[in-house]
Amino acid sequence: MKFLTFEYKGNTYYGVKVKREESAWILPKLFADFGEEANYPETLLEGISTYHTLDFQEIVRKLVEKAVKSSDADKYKAPFNDIKFLSPVTPPNNVIALGRNYKAHAKEMNNKVESLYVFTKAASSLEGDEATIPNHQDITKELDYEGELAVVIGKEAWKIDASMALDYIYGYTILNDITAREIQREHAQAFLAKNLKGSAPMGPFIVTKDELPNPEATSIVTKVNGEIRQDGSTSDMVLKLDELIAEISKYVTLQPGDVIATGTPSGVGAGMNPPQFLQPGDEIRVSINGIGTLTTYIEK
Repeated sequence: MKFLTFEYKGNTYYGVKVKREESAWILPKLFADFGEEANYPETLLEGISTYHTLDFQEIVRKLVEKAVKSSDADKYKAPFNDIKFLSPVTPPNNVIALGRNYKAHAKEMNNKVESLYVFTKAASSLEGDEATIPNHQDITKELDYEGELAVVIGKEAWKIDASMALDYIYGYTILNDITAREIQREHAQAFLAKNLKGSAPMGPFIVTKDELPNPEATSIVTKVNGEIRQDGSTSDMVLKLDELIAEISKYVTLQPGDVIATGTPSGVGAGMNPPQFLQPGDEIRVSINGIGTLTTYIEK
């Protein structure tokens, strides 16, 4: 299933993509009209937090079946052309992000792959698909992109073993780790440089893990104004998904809905010769096979 969160006709909803249609089932409406419980989850985060992953998917599947059989199924759908995509989920913690998890990217940035390099991106930096974000020209001339596979946690994880780590995944999404490079150098740390307003576009969907059976061998392609900049594969990650989830859980208690961005392949603007940073009016499209494409525009 492909879950999403969106604005439609003045309200915020979450839903699941309609098969073979560019539209979403409006899940709160399905719960209200066809559900068996009065207190149903009103947000995707509540759904992830309240139910076991497979239980929630089965509940949604049955609701969709009832809607399809109803006399007016279309009233439960929101066409993509009429919605504003939001970040699919707002994690309980900040987005946890890994740096230097692809050797070629570390090399192009003149960094060494020696230890776990972790930073966070605040919820205030989140945006959805097709968002236009500030160009931040007043504070940076080196705005950069980083297309990444992001993992969404499905249940609480603390000090878990790597052999069990994949069981804690709810699904996957795409994140563009927008970064102000000179601020990153000036401060010798990542937080401020990676938390500008709009610097964490995420989406368009959370794809449940049954729909992406091989997340460690899927392509990541980033295009800027139609030009391919990054063309990599998750198979090149230094720490694999089970390793990085287990390692982070040694220190941080991961909660359902938490998001871990797993690092970026080579091809960022700062690594080009000469560097090619984002400019006002640019379009960035990050595509991951099995999930879709996340599009972001830089304010003119």
